[in-house]
Amino acid sequence: MINLLEFEQSLTKPSATLIEDIQKIDGDIMLLGIGGKMGPSMGKLAVDAIRAAGIEKKVYGASRFSDAKKRQELEDLGIITIPCDLLNDTDLQALPQVQNIIFLAGHKFGTTGNEDFTWAMNTYLPGRVAEKFKDANIVAFSSGNVLPFVKINEAGVCEDSTPEPIGEYAQSCLGRERIFQYFAKKNETPTLIYRLNYAVDFRYGVILEVAKSVLAGKAIDLRTENVNVIWQGDANEWAIRALLHCESPAKMLNVTGPETLSTRWVAQQFGKLFNKEPQFIHEAQGTALLNNASESHRLFGYPRVTIREVIDITATWLLNEGEEFGKATHFQERGGKF
Repeated sequence: MINLLEFEQSLTKPSATLIEDIQKIDGDIMLLGIGGKMGPSMGKLAVDAIRAAGIEKKVYGASRFSDAKKRQELEDLGIITIPCDLLNDTDLQALPQVQNIIFLAGHKFGTTGNEDFTWAMNTYLPGRVAEKFKDANIVAFSSGNVLPFVKINEAGVCEDSTPEPIGEYAQSCLGRERIFQYFAKKNETPTLIYRLNYAVDFRYGVILEVAKSVLAGKAIDLRTENVNVIWQGDANEWAIRALLHCESPAKMLNVTGPETLSTRWVAQQFGKLFNKEPQFIHEAQGTALLNNASESHRLFGYPRVTIREVIDITATWLLNEGEEFGKATHFQERGGKF
């Protein structure tokens, strides 16, 4: 078996472009909601890029930190951690004023039956954060779930398309976008809405879910057969670099890879690697949540990690029994219930 730690480290080094851009970002960086799926690796990437650039800049991470071990791991990486319930206004106002904010906080899974908390996290909290950090640059994460389902031959949905969110999670995400847009105008706060669809990593995501299904002989639902993905490392880099592209009024940016992928095709690639025949159920509906991310590609270039590499990385991780986050994406969901 391979050394998984060395394998992971080889995939998470900052690019020369990130090292160059981190020197242009004025001031320290704070990740709000660093305890989620992307936060720890993004914080580490920022610290590594700062060190590689040979500059002085602090990286803060705020989260509830219910797991003390995970907090210590972030501290060991060089991230200044701040225990904070962002919905507690006393905690929020006690945070230091930092010039650059990456807003990662939000609630998706478990929305059904817990709609009030979802709206509080996804729509109320952004207003409190926007007021608290009105003099900062803000990159605010959002989701492709706010967009309408489109035919797979329509090249995805651009940033200026009219949102059509289905279900309360997606509706609350649109609320988050609108609140940040409002305060970007009101306070002239440079803001970028980072509309991501979908990040994948060896520990979670659409590609891992397809791989696990093929390996276990589980049938893959083809009703939503097509999907956009981007390697989490690339999405992390772009989020940090996006701090240089914040605007008032807020800039909207779709973020994903260049391909419209077929999950059937992805499953077939894993079938070859695992020497297993993929199993499928249902028929494709012909529509999916698909982003046109050509503007992000203009700003940042194409992702460094290609889909073929993602498939190979995921297969290697899975066959070597690497750990997983255990959080399904529910990318097949068409009724907006999470």
